[in-house]
Amino acid sequence: MNRRNFLSLTGTFTGGALLLPDFLHAFGNQSNLVIGEHCLVFIQLNGGNDGLNTFIPFDNPLYYDLRAKIALSKDTIISKNKGMAFHPALKDFAGIQQNGDLSIIQNVGYPEPNRSHFRSQEIWQTASGSNQYINDGWLGRYLDLQCQDHQPTAGVNLDSIDNLALKGNEPNFITVKDPNRFKIRTDNDDTVKLSDNPQLDFVRKIANSVSEGSEEIQKAIAKSTAEMSYPKTNLGKNLEWIARLIKGNLNSKVYYTSQNGYDTHDNQLTIHQRNLTELNDAVFSFYSDLKNAKLLQNVTIVVFSEFGRRVKDNGNGTDHGTAAPMFIIGGNNKGNIMGNNPNLNDLDNGDLKYEIDFRSIYATLLQSKMDFDYKKIGITNTPIKGLF
Repeated sequence: MNRRNFLSLTGTFTGGALLLPDFLHAFGNQSNLVIGEHCLVFIQLNGGNDGLNTFIPFDNPLYYDLRAKIALSKDTIISKNKGMAFHPALKDFAGIQQNGDLSIIQNVGYPEPNRSHFRSQEIWQTASGSNQYINDGWLGRYLDLQCQDHQPTAGVNLDSIDNLALKGNEPNFITVKDPNRFKIRTDNDDTVKLSDNPQLDFVRKIANSVSEGSEEIQKAIAKSTAEMSYPKTNLGKNLEWIARLIKGNLNSKVYYTSQNGYDTHDNQLTIHQRNLTELNDAVFSFYSDLKNAKLLQNVTIVVFSEFGRRVKDNGNGTDHGTAAPMFIIGGNNKGNIMGNNPNLNDLDNGDLKYEIDFRSIYATLLQSKMDFDYKKIGITNTPIKGLF
């Protein structure tokens, strides 16, 4: 079965027809997870976010020379610092950074970059080499080793289909499609197989995982309340649910969600403004919610995209590029701007050269936040220093 069909099929089984609306209010405690331990929250910006118009090298004249149609005016950008500044839509990102709770890692990418959305997302989700193909995700491999027993809610994916990053040998995660459509499975018969195909049987195990966790889920429903207003966007709703899960003591190790719409070949200024506003507002609500609950130190939020955009505009937008910034919020990060400012004088066929491999950041997260030896899941990159 090809991976696209597999993910779509598992998404169907774990999405709209498995859980009650109350499922997302809060999860119960799992006996072998400790209340208050750290978790990672990933926000994937699908489509290739234009990093140069997100965190802007305004002090470099080439930025304006190469982006005559889409460069942001120095009068509009905000929070200028050492030649860099935020897009005006990210006013709360700037505030979080000034609070010391946001680190920016510049020029993140990988060798021999792939400009296909699907393939580059796959590389990020498996932590593979550019020409290496891996069936399991980096977080799935981590959960396989970290979970002593099968834990159906060790990872939670807020999306319409399963995320390859969380796929492992065991279904230690649940995909949430539509919180308003979930219903409990009643046909939980472990003796029934979908077929003799092990991949389809894996789907059955995922479906049964939902039933396995339902009792503990119901015990913890009352443990979480909505304490603030989130924006009524898809990302806002997803982050609100994640906050409810964290506050409700689900104690999942990993949460994953995404925001679409960053493939800005045309009409970039308008589309990018809208997307970054949605991102800013949703993340700031999530950040404020966790901070008010005194949980921010236990949660590390990672915002990334599969690649950046080309340095020179195409007249009304930008085409697929390579390196881009990553944003790390919470988790007692040091609030630094890490790495050199984008070098617009030394490009690789019109693209930024990456300076920090994204797998080094993965290694840092696993080592520093999850107390886990990243080498056990095949990551050989050295962790970066100064993030936490």
